[in-house]
Amino acid sequence: MARLILDEEQIHPAVRERVAMYHRRTVDEVREAAARHAVLVVGMAVNPWPRRARRLLAAAGIAHHYLEVGSYLGQWRRRSALKMWTGWPTFPMVFVKGTLVGGAQDLERLLKSGELQRMLA
Repeated sequence: MARLILDEEQIHPAVRERVAMYHRRTVDEVREAAARHAVLVVGMAVNPWPRRARRLLAAAGIAHHYLEVGSYLGQWRRRSALKMWTGWPTFPMVFVKGTLVGGAQDLERLLKSGELQRMLA
């Protein structure tokens, strides 16, 4: 099933660049980190779910890179840009070899099934 996303033709030309460039540096930072690291966890301070994802990876002996993007009280616009880009509504965002695999619960399922280890092999 394809994710619904507003077609560029339905965005007025006067605002297309603004939409495309919304916190582009943040999106580029995550894209580049996902390309450089086999496992990337993008999270935010205080949120327990990114910590859970990192603990799961550590317990499995899987190296990962962590990017923290603000907290509940700050940098929400940067996180909003990441949500718009990925379509994933929550944090953490876990990438494996550049592919978004979901959040902490999704990561746990991949670990338990052995799928994560197969993706990294």
